[in-house]
Amino acid sequence: MNKRISLQDAVAKVKDGMTVMVGGFLAAGSPIAILDELAKSGVKDLTLICNDTAYADVAHGKLITNKQVKKVIVSHIGTNPNTSEQMNSGELEIEFAPQGTLAERVRAAGAGLGGVLTTTGMGTVVAEGKEIVTVDGKDYLLEKPLRADIALLGATVSDEDGNLVYVGTTQNFNPLMATAADVVIVEAEKVVKTGEIAPECVHTPAMFVDFIYAK
Repeated sequence: MNKRISLQDAVAKVKDGMTVMVGGFLAAGSPIAILDELAKSGVKDLTLICNDTAYADVAHGKLITNKQVKKVIVSHIGTNPNTSEQMNSGELEIEFAPQGTLAERVRAAGAGLGGVLTTTGMGTVVAEGKEIVTVDGKDYLLEKPLRADIALLGATVSDEDGNLVYVGTTQNFNPLMATAADVVIVEAEKVVKTGEIAPECVHTPAMFVDFIYAK
């Protein structure tokens, strides 16, 4: 199966109202070209699941700036002033999750789990409205899985089948998100022939990747 896709076709997969996971940490490991094009597309009412909302003029931060997003599930918004402004005005819904909890919720979805138990956030606003589960006399928050319609990821290298390698900290949320979306699109800096990536170097196996856009 040929997984290569054009930039325009990649962006066209994202429809109004979708839940979209975006890999990256302050845009490191994010699919910049896809997000730039998405910001021009006019798609709207998106729910983003991401570590942060980047910067106002970078990556998925542009989607916030353009008011293409209705909700963000995120651990940090401090680097994008448009996020906090829209939150305070009621234009944008923010669901905060501690960074480790956010990662575990995504992982739970990919693993087919019903959720994760954690003490992180107990006694804070993070716990409001959430179920408390007692195990061996200790209380935990039940954090439910996070799954998306589509995941947009950034990789350093992909082979023709979609086996992915991330260099350094660009790995971040990308491998987890690859397992937790109905459709996975990766933007790769480089595409090599299948077999050129040693099996032990693969961070995301090809079975999780639906489409590859090469810069």
